[in-house]
Amino acid sequence: MRTLSVVLGVLAFSFLGTSTFAQEEHKQEKPAAMPSSDEAKTITVKGEIVDLVCYLDHAAQGAKHADCAKTCISSGLPVGIKTAEGKVYMLVGDHKPLNDQLAAYAAKTITIRGKAVTRDGFNMIENAEILEEKKG
Repeated sequence: MRTLSVVLGVLAFSFLGTSTFAQEEHKQEKPAAMPSSDEAKTITVKGEIVDLVCYLDHAAQGAKHADCAKTCISSGLPVGIKTAEGKVYMLVGDHKPLNDQLAAYAAKTITIRGKAVTRDGFNMIENAEILEEKKG
């Protein structure tokens, strides 16, 4: 009986020690706070409107992909803008999608202004607005 108590005690200690170690190992620093809308920098970018799913999945863009991009954007999939330099931003309004406004611009080059936010290599323009091209 005493042997069983000792074995159970050792197992319990081992389990608690391992559990505590595992918890310590999984503790992570909290990520830095995302800049608030007031702190984000307002930028203006010109580029092609892309549906992010097809673009990321198989590099689909350009006139050959325009109809598919319009369908994907209209159905609510994420939409972005790709600049001539190759930087891609996801586009959102004031915490709401802009798909209804942007679907008509699928595969077209337009100018967007909004507040830029970047985290872990991912870029977004929030409060995005479409700027009309000046004719003349």
